[in-house]
Amino acid sequence: MKKLTLAKIKSLQKTYGFTEIQNHINTGTAWHLEGSFGRQAMALLESGACMLPLEPKGDAYGNTVPSRDMLKDGTKGTLGNSKKFWQSVLDGEIEIDEWAEAE
Repeated sequence: MKKLTLAKIKSLQKTYGFTEIQNHINTGTAWHLEGSFGRQAMALLESGACMLPLEPKGDAYGNTVPSRDMLKDGTKGTLGNSKKFWQSVLDGEIEIDEWAEAE
């Protein structure tokens, strides 16, 4: 089994249509949009489909959203959590519909 790299995870996110929401998480805009968008982003962080950025961000209420490196690896929002999720997708343990995002 080949180790998953950040580049491979980004490629998988693009293939499965998670690039746009990952970009909103990276820039922090996910935490300033309507509540349902933020809840969707949080669910994707929890599952591992998406991860937090390297720099902390602020939400609409002035709270700090931590960076992925501020958290224990393997927990919600970390690279380790994303590696587990995407490896499960590659191993066929998690099935998600594949669709390419428009560039």
